[in-house]
Amino acid sequence: MTAGSPSLAAERKHWWLSNRKVVDKNLREARVLIATQEQSNVSKAVGLLDAALALSPRLEAALELKARSLLFLRRFREVAGMLQDYIPSHKAGGGGGDDGSTSSLSAGDHFSIASSAPLNRERANLLSPGREQSDGDRSFRCFSVSDLKRRLLAGLFKTSQGEGEWRYLVLGQACCHLGMMEDAMVLLQTSRRLASAASRRESVCWSDDSFDSAAGEDGGVAAFPFSESESESASQLLAHVKLILRRRAAALAALDTGLPAEAVRHFSKVLDSRRGLPGSFAAGCLVGRATAYRAIGRLADGIADCNRALAVDPSFIPALRARADLLEAVNALPDCLHDLEHLKLLYDAILRDRKLSEPPRRPNHDIRYRDIPANLRTLNARIHQLRGRVAAGEGNNVDYYALIGVRRGCTRPELVRAHLLLTLKHKPEKAVGFMDRLELADDHRDLDTIRDQARMSASILYRMLQKGYAIMATVMEEEAAGKQRAKEALANAAAAVASQVSALRTAEKPKAERNGEDTAVAATAAAAVLQSVFCRDMAVAGSMLSHRAIPVNVGALSC
Repeated sequence: MTAGSPSLAAERKHWWLSNRKVVDKNLREARVLIATQEQSNVSKAVGLLDAALALSPRLEAALELKARSLLFLRRFREVAGMLQDYIPSHKAGGGGGDDGSTSSLSAGDHFSIASSAPLNRERANLLSPGREQSDGDRSFRCFSVSDLKRRLLAGLFKTSQGEGEWRYLVLGQACCHLGMMEDAMVLLQTSRRLASAASRRESVCWSDDSFDSAAGEDGGVAAFPFSESESESASQLLAHVKLILRRRAAALAALDTGLPAEAVRHFSKVLDSRRGLPGSFAAGCLVGRATAYRAIGRLADGIADCNRALAVDPSFIPALRARADLLEAVNALPDCLHDLEHLKLLYDAILRDRKLSEPPRRPNHDIRYRDIPANLRTLNARIHQLRGRVAAGEGNNVDYYALIGVRRGCTRPELVRAHLLLTLKHKPEKAVGFMDRLELADDHRDLDTIRDQARMSASILYRMLQKGYAIMATVMEEEAAGKQRAKEALANAAAAVASQVSALRTAEKPKAERNGEDTAVAATAAAAVLQSVFCRDMAVAGSMLSHRAIPVNVGALSC
């Protein structure tokens, strides 16, 4: 037994040395393949690094090489899954440790501190409690061993902060490409802060000649071929992330304060950015702009934005809800029911899997798991109500005035102008133009499939606009023809009345002339009678004034 123990120790030592040699060999070959910067060679290097990590899971050089290789291959989800413990939103949602003892350390130290978690013997006494000091009655109490170990490890890792800096830099770039902009901003800021701190420490500790010698040394992982001008590109990426986050915050604030036109302007600036946007982040901005479009009455533009968001991600719950609301607003009930049933399937899948999508996947913004049952009950009631309306015959009464964005009773030029603007903007061949400004890397869907989906949804909307314009134009033509017929009938009636009046006037003219002659004769006779009566009355008056009659000359009194 004693004779075999040295041989067993030698065998273990030989096994450990063999693994060390295999790991070093894989690292050297991986570096050679990575230096070519070809897709196939870098993929082979990832396989070698996986083999090395299988033998030494905590090897820092292998971890960094693998993360940077996956970033070069644009496999961003694998990078996020590999380093998900460092994602701020993942740690806030429960990814961080429950033990408060590691809260004072940086996130880059969790790999090494995790092995010391079982050691929780607090307040261990190195001397017996019964022993007392010679100059007092107090017992000599000792400090905590776990506290000492934690402080010691923290001090050791503070001397090599650059060791974990690459995690924040690589993960920040991956999160940016995945659309997790808030996490990317925090990670890139942390990386820049750690790099500045490391640079200050090195500038204080090194002599003037050390900079030249250190620049020519082979730094191992520091000589990674992808790290040239890395700090400059990371600074530019951080500035871009901050800019689009500020613009999105301004758009959301304008939407909350009742300024939808201002929100549309800010969302459009984000979506028209010169630098490509991740698909998931652009989908969220498209849904926000669709909400603003609905508030100002541009429902067709809102439906088009929801179509684009769903072409990028067909399972994007906010886009499905927004498009269903817009379709119900224009009374397109069958299409609204289709979106609501799709939404119900997604809710059922979430309840079946008992979880929402993880942070490395596309975020669903305001969706929380505890709200899913209540949302599902409300959705079922809404679907039942809409089915009743469709059964009652309301499914085909689309409000094309609201869809095109004109008022009822508008003029023909107003309708033509609104329809022309919408058809020029939402042509199916222009539906895929927005994809040129999107970054759809590391997506399991084919790019041609996304284009076909965007073109198909745009064709449906375009046909709705054409049908609405044709129906409204026909109605306007019928109304105009009816008004013209009524006007002509009124003119004909007026002409007939005028002719009848002129005929009556012509027939009554001779009779009026005869009546005029008779009237003149009667007037002459009446005047003679009145004259004689006046003279007689004057004679009577004269006889009453005197006792003798006054001779009256009737001829002299005539008028």
